[in-house]
Amino acid sequence: MTALITRDELRSAIDAGTVTVVDTLGGEYYDRQHLPGAVPLVEAEVDAAAGSLLPDRHAAIVTYCSNPACPNSGRVANRLTALGYTNVRKYADGIEDWVAAGLPTESGARIR
Repeated sequence: MTALITRDELRSAIDAGTVTVVDTLGGEYYDRQHLPGAVPLVEAEVDAAAGSLLPDRHAAIVTYCSNPACPNSGRVANRLTALGYTNVRKYADGIEDWVAAGLPTESGARIR
């Protein structure tokens, strides 16, 4: 099971630049609103894209989706761990919790 991270811990890590945040919703959800600096990575693309998006398998990575009921963040985190990533955590409360707390988000497609 993937370790969890709290909103406050994640905010501190984002502010310090010590984490790569992975949005597991992707598509129009990512374009509309995502956590600051997040990269989109959906379950179906993990095997093909993880190596280029997340080249350091020992870097701190946090996955998230919409809320605790959304399975995407856990599935992506589990797949990353299976691929050899060693420091993966999940923000289970997701973007709904982040927005409800009044924290900043970004919008727009990622430029590759």
